[in-house]
Amino acid sequence: MSASKFRSRRGFTLIELLVVIAIIAILIGLLLPAVQKVREAAARMSCSNNLKQMGVAIHGYASANQDGLPGGMQGGLSGNPQYASSPFFFTLLPHIEQDNVFRAVGQSGASWGTSGGVNGQRVVVKTYLCPSDSSHNNGTGPSTGWTVTSYARNVAVFDTATRPSGNGHVFTVPKFTIASVSDGTSNTIGIVERYAYMSAYNWSGLWTHHAQERNHWGYSQWTSTYGQNNLSGWHPSRALQPGTSFYLPQIGLRSNQAHPFYPNSGHSSTVQVLLMDGSVRGVGSVAQTTWNYAVNPEDGQALPGNW
Repeated sequence: MSASKFRSRRGFTLIELLVVIAIIAILIGLLLPAVQKVREAAARMSCSNNLKQMGVAIHGYASANQDGLPGGMQGGLSGNPQYASSPFFFTLLPHIEQDNVFRAVGQSGASWGTSGGVNGQRVVVKTYLCPSDSSHNNGTGPSTGWTVTSYARNVAVFDTATRPSGNGHVFTVPKFTIASVSDGTSNTIGIVERYAYMSAYNWSGLWTHHAQERNHWGYSQWTSTYGQNNLSGWHPSRALQPGTSFYLPQIGLRSNQAHPFYPNSGHSSTVQVLLMDGSVRGVGSVAQTTWNYAVNPEDGQALPGNW
């Protein structure tokens, strides 16, 4: 065999293999951030669609109830007269094509635990979970196993009046109709993102519970509301007092760093919010004054065009 033929059949040297491996590693390193950005963009779009569905649900509820808005707590879980109240997200179920769940959960008498739900199973509602929120266990809270949501209503819109029930409980209900939000629906936030579970506080945001009225207000296991607005001695009417400041969104925090009083999310650079006109926008760094204007539905202030 000639020397030229022998040279033509030799394999890669060790150095050549190492160079190829290094090039592949560099390419993977360059591509991985791009892939992650694409995945996050898809997750944000899915989250935005969830919020839009809830916006349609709020308007659907208003159309069926003389322009009225769903309250924080109002009216009954028919299977449980002891806690004749229906949480905000539970009330929206028929308007996000979950009417069967609405009927089955409402008649179970214990929609939050293993004895309730549908056929004895807790009900996880995909629309109520952001794909970027990995704080929960497949839709349930790690500490309770009860079903959770990645979203929270704005108390300044939905919890600004009270109504006593027949069993000693106090329901929080809105003072507004869809037409009487005085700042306009396009200037007012209705729903914000918030982690479903925050391990630093052992806190779960439940989408349905038998007693979410204001007696459970604050960062506790039982509330699915927005937070206490930085006011002590909270009462629904105080959310609308002049000069009230609302907690700014926590941007880029992990769920084990986040606080239940604040809007926060699994998105790296934004928290998405639903405006009362049904539109969705991402909020990053925002001035305190601008955020106050967006949360308060009757301060008489219009949002700046670039907010």
